[in-house]
Amino acid sequence: MTLDAPLQSWEYQLLAWAQEPLQSLASHRQVETDDRLLDAAYRYCEDLTRFHSRTFFLASGLLPLQKRRATRALYAFCRITDNLVDDCPPGVNPLDLLTAWRSQIADPHASAYNPVALAWADARSRFHIPPGYAEQLIDGVARDVKQKRYATFSDLAEYSYGVASTVGLMAMHIIGFRTEDAVPYAVKLGVALQMTNILRDVAEDWRAGRVYLPQDELAQFGLTDADVGSGINDERWQAFMRFQIDRNRQLYADSRPGIAMLNADGRFAIAAAAELYRAILDTIEARQMNVFAGRSSVSSWGKIRRLPQIWWQSRTPSVE
Repeated sequence: MTLDAPLQSWEYQLLAWAQEPLQSLASHRQVETDDRLLDAAYRYCEDLTRFHSRTFFLASGLLPLQKRRATRALYAFCRITDNLVDDCPPGVNPLDLLTAWRSQIADPHASAYNPVALAWADARSRFHIPPGYAEQLIDGVARDVKQKRYATFSDLAEYSYGVASTVGLMAMHIIGFRTEDAVPYAVKLGVALQMTNILRDVAEDWRAGRVYLPQDELAQFGLTDADVGSGINDERWQAFMRFQIDRNRQLYADSRPGIAMLNADGRFAIAAAAELYRAILDTIEARQMNVFAGRSSVSSWGKIRRLPQIWWQSRTPSVE
C-alpha cells in the first residue's frame, strides 16, 4: 500500500477498521424475488435519493444503469439507517430500531417486505459488498444516540469513518477497483465529505443538541459551545473556520489519486461527488463563514457548469 501523502496519526485506526471486512469471507446469496417487485424497490430508492440529496442523485446519474441503481440503493440504506436515530418517535429506543434493522438487512428473505432492504440486499449480492461495512455504518450511526461532543479531530475522524468512509468503501465495490491500494483514499475521502457536512450543518446540529467540532480546537481559537450556540460570526469563528476549511480541502486533495484506481466507468461519478461537495466550502467562504444564517449549498447551475472540467480531469487522473 502506497500513499502520496504521509499518514496522519488518526488514520491508522481507520485503516485497520477498513481492512477488517475485507479479511472475512462472506456468502453472497442471490435475492430471489419477482423482477417487478425488485424494479419497484430500486425505483423507490431512486425517488428517495432524488428527494434527499440532489448532489448524490446527480453524481450517481453519471454511472451505468446497474451501478447507478446499486449506488442509489446504498444511499437509501444509509438514509434509512440515519433516520432511525434522527426521526425516532418519542418513547422508542433508537438502538432497538437499529438492532431490528441490522437483522432485517442481514436476511434476504426478510428484506422482501421493505423496498430499501430488498434493493440493498440485491445490490450487496450483485457487487459482492463485504457486509462488515454495513455493520460498521450502523455502529457509527448508533454513536449519535449517546455521544454529542468530540474532544479532538482524531475522535471526529473515527466518527466520520463510521458514517461516511464506510459508505465510500461500499461504493468502491459497486464502482469496481483494480487494487486494494484504493482503500486508504476512499477512507480519506469519506472523512473529507463528512467534515464538509459538519461545517455546513453547524447550526442544524446545534439545534439537535450536537456539536461535531473538535473541542480542543474550539478552545485554541477562544471559542466555547456557548459561542457556537450564539451563532456569533466574529473574528475567532472566522479564523476557526478557515483552519477547518484548509484541512478539509487538503483531505480532498490527498484522496484524489484514489480515483485513478477505480474502474473507468465510475471515475467521473466519484470525482463529481467529491468536487461538488468540495465546492460547498467555497460557498461557506463566500458567505464569510456565516453557517448560522442558513445552509450553504451549490446551485444547480453551479453544479452543472463544473461538470465539464470534472469530466476532463477524471479521464486522465494521475497516480504516483
